Formats: sequence, structure tokens, C-alpha cells
Amino acid sequence: MLLVLKLVLVPAFLAALTLAARVWGPSVAGWLSALPVVAGPIVLLLALERGPAFAAQASVASIAAIAASETFNLAYGWSCRRFSWPLALLAGSAGWLGTALLLVRLPGSFGWAMAAACLAVAASQSGLPRVSGEVPAARVARADLAVRMLAGALLTLAVTSASASMGAAWSGVLSVFPLLASVLAVSAQRAHGADFVALLMRGMVVGRVSFAAFFTVVALLLPQYGVAASFACAAVVSIVAHGLTRRMVGGAGRRAQAAPDLAGSQPE
Repeated sequence: MLLVLKLVLVPAFLAALTLAARVWGPSVAGWLSALPVVAGPIVLLLALERGPAFAAQASVASIAAIAASETFNLAYGWSCRRFSWPLALLAGSAGWLGTALLLVRLPGSFGWAMAAACLAVAASQSGLPRVSGEVPAARVARADLAVRMLAGALLTLAVTSASASMGAAWSGVLSVFPLLASVLAVSAQRAHGADFVALLMRGMVVGRVSFAAFFTVVALLLPQYGVAASFACAAVVSIVAHGLTRRMVGGAGRRAQAAPDLAGSQPE
């Protein structure tokens, strides 16, 4: 049942993010994409199938896996400025895999996981390409949107199947595989260009706060309070944390309004 839900939820979320990028710009779309829409249900499935203790360990690994996701963003964000999307995707995937292999060898403690996540977020905040102002989104054809949604469903199936058969560390890391980031980055580069990708990924960095908050609550509460209460509390805390970071994303929109020559120069 949860698998069916994810196969419907992820494509629907991708469609919503496409609309958000069109209406509010790539920074907001990237910020929204950082919500634990994919990883949350995967870890919930692990809790139901393999027990609260296993899922709590996977949650700690999910926090550390933010570092792998940010490595993907850095590698893709810079590669797409010089190369076409297949090479940029290859660079991003190689960066994610290399970091993931290091993360599963770290001690499985909350402190180590949070340190890895914070360092990665700081590196992305300072290291991602900078763009002056917001880059408006061009219209996305229905066929392209359908491809995005299909790719999201297939990747969800692959990641879910892989994470369910591995240990807690790899299960947590795989739950944070940059599924949405890879689909959005490729489609954004093809449709809107490298600057759009950079703003999208900068929005994701801001959204990591709510993602980390979700899995922190799950990791701390799950062993003692059970699945329902832990995930309900985590969802509430994550939404509140996400709302508190909204102003950080809004700065990009205000800069766009201050630079009408850039926004106005882009054709619809």
C-alpha cells in the first residue's frame, strides 16, 4: 500500500514542483523539494517491516546522507554550466556515490550524522554557483512533464526496492538518494538552463533544515514512542521548520524584482 502511495505521490509532487517553479521560481521549487516526501515514506516502511530500532538507525543515516545529496548538487550544479545533462548527471551521481561510500563507514551516531550534514550544507551554501536575481521558468510541454513523472515513479521503485534489502546505514543513505534532485536538475537544465539549476539547488539547501528536523525527531522518538506518534510529531516539526525558513528563500524573489532587466529579457 505504501509503495503504491509513493508511486503516485512522487510523480504528483514532481508535477506540483514544476508548477511551483513556473509560478514562484526555481528557488521556491527547490525549497519545497527538500521536504521528506520520498525519504519519509521509505523510512516509515522500514519501521513497519523491520522494526523501530532499525528505522531509528536508518533515520540517523538519512541525516548524514544530506552530505551525499549536497555533493550531487555541487557536482551537477557546476558540471551543467559546461556540459550537457548526461555528463552533468554522471558527475553528480559519481559525487553522490563517492560520498555515500564514505558515510556508511562513519560511526552511526547522531553527532557524526549532524556534523556531516551541517558541513555539507555550509559547503553548498558557499560553493554552489551564484546567480544575480531569479530566472523565470519557460513553459513545460505536457510530454516533458509526463517524462518527469514517469522517471520519478521508476526511480522511486528502484530506491525503495534497494533500501528495503540492505542494512540500516545503507537503507538510510539510499532513502535520501537525490531522486527529485536528479529528475528536476536534468529537466531544468534542458528546459531553462544552468542558472535555473543553480537557483533550484540553492533552494534545496535552505530546505535541508526541515528535512534534518524530520529525521531527528524520528530517530529520537521512535525507539520509545512507537511509529504513529514519532512520525506524526516529525511531520509537524518538519512543517514548522520549513515555514521558518521561508524568508530565506524569499530573498531570491526580492532580488529578482530588483533586477527586472534580467527577468524581462527571458522569453516565455
